Amino acid sequence: MNIVYSCPSCSGQTAAAVIESQPTLCCPHCSRSISMPAGAILPATATEPPRLTRCVVCPSTELFVRKNFPQRLGVGIVVVGFAASCVAWAYRELVLTFGILFATAAIDVVLYFLVPECLTCYRCGARYTGPGITDRFGGFNLETHEKHRQQAARQGQAASAGS
Repeated sequence: MNIVYSCPSCSGQTAAAVIESQPTLCCPHCSRSISMPAGAILPATATEPPRLTRCVVCPSTELFVRKNFPQRLGVGIVVVGFAASCVAWAYRELVLTFGILFATAAIDVVLYFLVPECLTCYRCGARYTGPGITDRFGGFNLETHEKHRQQAARQGQAASAGS
């Protein structure tokens, strides 16, 4: 199982591989160690790979399944396709306009089937990849996301009011 996360101390983007065999995660930017919580990763059995039960970076047990693809790149592909189709439409090239739109949709479908899934923490955004880790968790839930977003906003307000 692999993880990509932001260090809680320095916010540096960090990646680690085979985390189930490590007792701690160490940030290469600030050298902070994060101890693996007990029971966060269930060991592998003869028939199943290691299972994640909670986030190892923060205390959250709420994780969701998503595609392991940069969202900005996905939006960029759609925007470029839309802009190119608008240009073709301005030149009154109807076939080219729809060809560009269908090509953009085809790229999206191909990427959907080729890109693997990952597990993401609602609270800290840590992404986990590996075989079989997404079996226990469901898709994105807006209510859960909003709960964690508002909790982070309240903590930010309390921190700024306290300083």
